[in-house]
Amino acid sequence: MFSLILSVDPQTHLPEDDARVDIDCDSMLVRRLTRLYHSPPEKYEEPPSAYSETQPQHSWATELNIVIQVVGSRGDVQPFIALGNELQRHGHRVRLATHDTFANFVRDSGLEFYPIGGDPAELMAYMVKNPGLIPSMKSLKAGEIQKKRTMVQEMLEKLWHSCLRPDPSTGQPFVANAIIANPPSFAHIHCAQALGIPVHLMFTMPWSSTRAFPHPLANLKNAGSDPRLENYISYSVVEWLTWQGLGDLINKWRKSIDLEEVDMFDAPMLAQTLKIPFTYCWSPALVPKPSDWASHIDVCGFFFRDAPQYSPPEDLVRFLAAGPPPVYIGFGSIVLDNPEEMISIILEAVRVSNARAIISKGWSNLGGSESGSIYWIGDCPHEWLFQHVAAVFHHGGAGTTACGLKNGMPTTIIPFFGDQPFWGQMVANAGAGPNPIPHAELTVENLSEAIMYCLSPEASAAAASIAAKMASEMGVRTAVQSFHRHLPLESISCDLIPSESAVWLYTTSKHSIKLSNIAADILLSNKAIDSKHLKLYQTNPILIETTRWDPISGGASAFMGTATGVAGSMVGIVTKPVEDLSQRASYDSAQPGPSTEHSSSLAGRMAGASAKSFGKIGSTALKGMVVDVPMAVTEGMRTAPRLYGSNVRDHGPVTDAKSGMIVGGKTLAWGFIDGISDVVMEPYKGAKKEGALGAVKGIGKGAMNLVTKSGAGMFGVLAYPSAGITKSLRTAVHSSTRKAITQALHEEGRWMANNTRRDGVDVSVVVNKFKSISSS
Repeated sequence: MFSLILSVDPQTHLPEDDARVDIDCDSMLVRRLTRLYHSPPEKYEEPPSAYSETQPQHSWATELNIVIQVVGSRGDVQPFIALGNELQRHGHRVRLATHDTFANFVRDSGLEFYPIGGDPAELMAYMVKNPGLIPSMKSLKAGEIQKKRTMVQEMLEKLWHSCLRPDPSTGQPFVANAIIANPPSFAHIHCAQALGIPVHLMFTMPWSSTRAFPHPLANLKNAGSDPRLENYISYSVVEWLTWQGLGDLINKWRKSIDLEEVDMFDAPMLAQTLKIPFTYCWSPALVPKPSDWASHIDVCGFFFRDAPQYSPPEDLVRFLAAGPPPVYIGFGSIVLDNPEEMISIILEAVRVSNARAIISKGWSNLGGSESGSIYWIGDCPHEWLFQHVAAVFHHGGAGTTACGLKNGMPTTIIPFFGDQPFWGQMVANAGAGPNPIPHAELTVENLSEAIMYCLSPEASAAAASIAAKMASEMGVRTAVQSFHRHLPLESISCDLIPSESAVWLYTTSKHSIKLSNIAADILLSNKAIDSKHLKLYQTNPILIETTRWDPISGGASAFMGTATGVAGSMVGIVTKPVEDLSQRASYDSAQPGPSTEHSSSLAGRMAGASAKSFGKIGSTALKGMVVDVPMAVTEGMRTAPRLYGSNVRDHGPVTDAKSGMIVGGKTLAWGFIDGISDVVMEPYKGAKKEGALGAVKGIGKGAMNLVTKSGAGMFGVLAYPSAGITKSLRTAVHSSTRKAITQALHEEGRWMANNTRRDGVDVSVVVNKFKSISSS
């Protein structure tokens, strides 16, 4: 797992030898985030999951183009290969977008591959140097931060391309109908918003706020009277810090795909606010689903691949047969700073505990002389090896942890960074191993004690109990069921060919019919429809709105945003031409021949860039004063009653001029109706609940609601239509992404028409069904 934080709050620091962000629960940052991000109910009462073993399983009928976006190491990619293969069994077309170095690994598994750039080995080296995600001074001085930002920028662009560009090897067109991603890929929600398609997050470590345990990358200090609340807020802190380092890159990239920037307070918790479906790939036998996770979050079990064929070397077979089962010790892809010291500790601990050991050479190429009690091993599938050992000792990667527990192995985790301490603690809590031993604290004494504990009957029994529960789990199949369960079935299927995903909407004055690429091609070929009646169809529109808490802070924030935008445009009069010149110089230096652009042409481009920035001054100021500030005040007044426990009516989304008019009218009407009725109802409800004191409180609430709700109605009758008109104008002007999606769909449609996808479709049935629907 990789993540990247590129700036840091002065009260949030990283201890020298800890693998997590050290968060002071009493810091100003944490106190502010506690007020901003409210916690949900302690427990959700919800029906059993749709994939419960007691319920019949249903097949999925609609075939989708699914892009799986993964950033991370080989261990992060491997579970998603197993997932992709299972999705293929349901008829889906699956593309896995990840780092270039995994191309053969992905293609050899039978999945399509799309390269996103980025170097996982370089990211791993960065993580080892900066274990708590916050960069060290050495990394800052070496310029590593800018390198990582450049890498992230490249990955964002290519992750977007993975959704709609042809296969770079075969040229086969592809347009995604759904996205599955791990959180560190960053682009997922934004790509889904641009395409209007479902997105589903999956991960091997907790990433959703819960009171049950803190964020795996957070090390809480100065815990107060409510540690469960501080557990919950730790997720906001980690996400907020991550956004501070990458937010400007993500917002700049969002603008390049015709999306508006996301507010710095809303952006970190988008997945939580939008209730994006989330599936966690670990065993509920090890970490049960927390009670405060709602129904859109599932825990499905570990993802296991099919065990590869393996024939052990003869010397390994002889070693295993020569004595009692050995313990396994290995650190996988971790590169050790001092491998000689680690070898010395391991060998002495094995000797002291009177055990036998198989030691993995790993990326650090550990080695030494073999004996009757020590065997040095190279590459070997854990699926085979862990069936022949007595216990496992490793760095705590999720995949290695899962494989060990599946085979009933007592486990000691020696964490280095990231989520590894979390898994170590979960194993210890289950009794299947001792508390994790941070690698910097590893000694002969504590390692030998861990070996002896793992060889005890108590540890073996606890590990065997977990393995017995895991034996009935089918993590990959359950994850696919979870993915299908959260898809919008009614909106995603073509009305004429239900096995195909809808991508076009045929609209007339009487009808709106969802069409797949194949259905649209058939109808166009048979002159049953005119192409002018076709428009892009979004199966899952995503609306991201700025949260306003009250009219004062909302209005002030919008005003400051406008002022910042105007100042940025003024600065751009000078800086934009310089940036343009710098980019041109970089381009020319990369070309083999002399520059082909005349100085007069270059001067014209620079003047144009300056004029463009100058023009933005007026438009930014006008939009801020006419739309943004009034809208912020209106939304602040509408939502203010939440601050003192009153209900707030949902007015629906504002997406264009028409919806803006509707919302403005509804807000005006309901604002006065609710405001006036609350003057009577709030004292009544208060008296019923708390007697005379409640009645007094109700009078205050009623008076406040009269002001805020009727005020929102008065302001909203102008603010919402203005916002809707602005959105309509923006959609008309910023059309390049929409055109790119349209072109990609047309290319895919032509490819389908020339290939076998259309062969099994009865053209007459499709045409007749269309005529039947359109004439009804």
